[in-house]
Amino acid sequence: MQEATFLILTALADGSQHGYGIIADVAEISGGRVKLRAGTLYTALDRLRADGLISLDREEIVDGRLRRYYRLTPDGARQLADEAARLRANAAAALSRLNRAEVAT
Repeated sequence: MQEATFLILTALADGSQHGYGIIADVAEISGGRVKLRAGTLYTALDRLRADGLISLDREEIVDGRLRRYYRLTPDGARQLADEAARLRANAAAALSRLNRAEVAT
């Protein structure tokens, strides 16, 4: 799973959000390291919807503009959990090997 996808799904794990909220959450979650552009986000959202990982929650008009809110689907939550577990296992393996290397020196 690409990092941007992982971060978008993570942002939606906390509840339904609109695009700007997702962009802000991704920046916060990544410590400012990942800054999604609107075009990148909406392309990803379309792909995630087509894949069944997110769905449209609701739409509303704010200041004359349509605002769409997205939510994580149960399949999206499962895939996010699987990826988080995979990343945790990889990080644990890396840290274990680093610790062994430090002890050996």
